[in-house]
Amino acid sequence: MAGAAGEARGLGWTWRPVARDPLLARAFHSCTELRGRFYLVGGLLAGGAREPSSETVVFDPAGGQAVRAAARGGPRRSHHDAAPVGGRWLCVVGGWDGSRRSATVTALDTDRDVWEEWTAGSGSCPPAGLSSHTCTRISDRELRVAGREGGTRTQRRYGSVYTLRLDPGARTYCYKEEGCHTVSRSGHCAALLQSPGPHPGHQLLLFGGCNSAEPEVAGHWSHGKIEEEPPVAPHLMEKLSRLVSSGQGSRQGPRGLRHHSCSVVGPFAVLFGGETLNRARDTICNDLYIYDTRKSPPLWFHFPCADRGLKRVGHRTCLWNDQLYLVGGFGEDGRTASPQVCILDIFI
Repeated sequence: MAGAAGEARGLGWTWRPVARDPLLARAFHSCTELRGRFYLVGGLLAGGAREPSSETVVFDPAGGQAVRAAARGGPRRSHHDAAPVGGRWLCVVGGWDGSRRSATVTALDTDRDVWEEWTAGSGSCPPAGLSSHTCTRISDRELRVAGREGGTRTQRRYGSVYTLRLDPGARTYCYKEEGCHTVSRSGHCAALLQSPGPHPGHQLLLFGGCNSAEPEVAGHWSHGKIEEEPPVAPHLMEKLSRLVSSGQGSRQGPRGLRHHSCSVVGPFAVLFGGETLNRARDTICNDLYIYDTRKSPPLWFHFPCADRGLKRVGHRTCLWNDQLYLVGGFGEDGRTASPQVCILDIFI
């Protein structure tokens, strides 16, 4: 098996291939689970490409099959994000369209297999343009958007946080800039996790996308305010618990990591791969990081990997049916997109 053993003998991990299809070969796309399917939208099909794809691919993890979506006219996007809404719509937020950074919302209505251009409602104060940002679902009508606005010449020196309110019935959206700001981040990830400590609640943490190793809070909700039911993954949670028990925890997380993946599995945020800002060469990574919030303060666990074939950047991970899936991304050369789907295999 590829991968790296944990600190304790007999524990290790790998990404095990379960499907392969050229349709899946892309990076800097979005990959969102909706109704038991993974919807891959846009992305770059090769390193150095300036024009993003407008294609939508639907992957069935149960059958291991990928097909082009029947809906035509999808958004041409890369470095965007997407979120499921109402168990029906896939909302694509922002991203690079080949000529500029966008802040619009385009939605795939999976009931009717059509793409819809939603319109900005009155009072909407949209960002100057978004790319390599994060968009986290808070409820069916509310997303939290975090990241640096604009291009390299127009971007602010800090990161902005927006609440994006959605009205699926009216096909409208409304941005409201929050009063808090963050470190200027791009290519970071976001994780909605239960708050550690004596006061229960939820907080949205940002990891990476800048030189800092410190996570940053981009939102906090008191107990009962978040009604979302996270996916249940008891077996994967148990395996992650056993894996971190074999490692040495640290207060310090990865420094200078961007364009990595992140998925929340119970009390754990699972980060993989990405590109480091701290090296001039061999910048694409294959490390697994687990952020464990079960105790206060939370701890980081780092599990390196010896298999250079698992290096990934611009990829995505999706949690479904008690498994964590790895989809797409460029490999070690930063140019060749992976056509594989893998699952995280933790062996005891």
